[in-house]
Amino acid sequence: MYKIAVIPGDGTGPEVINEGLKVIEAASKIFKFKYETTSFDFGGTRYLKTGKTLEDKDIRELKKYSAIYLGAIGHPEVKPGILETGVLLKLRFALDQYINLRPVKLYNAGFCPLKDKKPEDIDFVVIRENSEGLYKGMGEFQNKGKKNEVAIQISYNTRKGVERCLRYAFEFCRNRNKNKKLTLCGKTNVLTYAWDLWQRTFSELSKEYPDITTDYAHVDATTMWFVKNPEWFDVIVTDNMFGDIITDLGAMIQGGMGIAAGGNINPDGVSMFEPIGGSAPKYTGKNVINPLAAICAGGMMLETLGERDAAQAIEKAVIKLVNSKIKSLAAGKMGYSTSEIGDLVVKLLK
Repeated sequence: MYKIAVIPGDGTGPEVINEGLKVIEAASKIFKFKYETTSFDFGGTRYLKTGKTLEDKDIRELKKYSAIYLGAIGHPEVKPGILETGVLLKLRFALDQYINLRPVKLYNAGFCPLKDKKPEDIDFVVIRENSEGLYKGMGEFQNKGKKNEVAIQISYNTRKGVERCLRYAFEFCRNRNKNKKLTLCGKTNVLTYAWDLWQRTFSELSKEYPDITTDYAHVDATTMWFVKNPEWFDVIVTDNMFGDIITDLGAMIQGGMGIAAGGNINPDGVSMFEPIGGSAPKYTGKNVINPLAAICAGGMMLETLGERDAAQAIEKAVIKLVNSKIKSLAAGKMGYSTSEIGDLVVKLLK
């Protein structure tokens, strides 16, 4: 019995999560696994009512669950930064979800903005360190508000944090068993302290994995190759900031935010799965948002829980759908409503 904590979130989050749960329910009947869900109201609406984001008691409660299924957090009436730090980052840090896992996989060449790229050309995974770096929130203002003001933002990297992320990436690359190529994405020519640590640790660990081919690319070059030669990549590992940037570009070349799913992973604890796109408040309640990213995130969650057959079946159903019926992956242009897309995936799953 899997205990799944559901955080529908804000805007269109509840709509896409509803479709994801619809698909998970259908998969549970086909593949004979049991689960139960509990919904939590963390997000902008709760904050506006109570002034609270995520409390320590909430974290203690979430630690009792097998996984977390997240819609989207973001409310237009809440000042930027409050929900991001008070909910999203707090969840990742408090639950030690130190890996952000982002598959970048093209399902239909017709939805790719790159010329002449086919599904076999865009099939790689980005592994992003998820608990340190610039997002640690360390820094200070000096002389705030004055003409000589200084703002200091610290990229905090520990040997432990870097090594466990890199080791996860090496193991993932080995188990993925595709090209067995792991690329370190960084900026060693400018960020000489943090990336010296990353590169030294990467080099040392590579000796333990002689079956894995390793290489390195600056982050700016990586974005260039994503567009020009995405087929070069198998697994990419990088830090928190760079990972945040390149995974959004990855989402675009795989067809857009409507199909991009990700996981915040604690290999020994509670992991959280979500569509990459935001809460898209302008589409709230219109039944036009694309739920496929949330459905794919649900599949990722099932795979992590051990239900690999169910996860693969969900992915196959999504692939069949985007190659047969959907006109576009953009909200309002799919040719079907949000709920109809969920129904179609269920039908193909069966």
